Amino acid sequence: MNIKQFRYSTDNLGYLVYGKQLAGAIDGGATDAILDFIADKGLSLKWVTNTHTHADHTTGNEALLAASGAEYLAGAALRRDRIIELEDVKIDVYQTPGHTKDSVTFGLGSTLITGDTLFNGTIGNCFSGDLKGFFNSIKMLMAFPVETVIYAGHDYVQESLTFAKSLEPDNRDIDHFLKTYDPAHVRSTLQDEFKINPFLRFNDEKIVLMLKAKGLQTASEYERFESMCSI
Repeated sequence: MNIKQFRYSTDNLGYLVYGKQLAGAIDGGATDAILDFIADKGLSLKWVTNTHTHADHTTGNEALLAASGAEYLAGAALRRDRIIELEDVKIDVYQTPGHTKDSVTFGLGSTLITGDTLFNGTIGNCFSGDLKGFFNSIKMLMAFPVETVIYAGHDYVQESLTFAKSLEPDNRDIDHFLKTYDPAHVRSTLQDEFKINPFLRFNDEKIVLMLKAKGLQTASEYERFESMCSI
């Protein structure tokens, strides 16, 4: 099974999952590019779905459905069934509330499509208001193997790592990641995130000392995460 990334609206990232004959679109805002790719590859679009229902992620749904006759997989069904299939390959659906109440992450082999829950170098805003739930979602994603590839819902790499560097000026892993960053194919591994993403580094001694220096709470993992989110 293959994954193709599409950029649209400056920094949005959408995805096409495809095999030999069938494809599925996740946050398919790059409508024309997706339909052209499907036509070039001789594929049929089987379903269209989203990581969450913010308008910048659902903007391509109607056009893709109208052009293809594909099925729309709504969030409620995703959260209920927790698995979708494409050419006999099972794609796991993980509930990752926090950014929104309906946020989900798609797992395919050693890849996660995380939407606006986990970005490359940062995390999403907690628009749901449930920061503890968001923390639990982040902790769940952190438990995947370190070689897991993270495909996010936006390319915020430059801004995010500028912020990360302001917190850890001597973090050379941030400099290395920026040198290898490719805006035409935006991704990271969990191992990268543990090195560069301050919101996943709440147990790192340097981050803990930085939080203490700012007079923020550090007694528990959640307090450290909460403190990071308050900066």
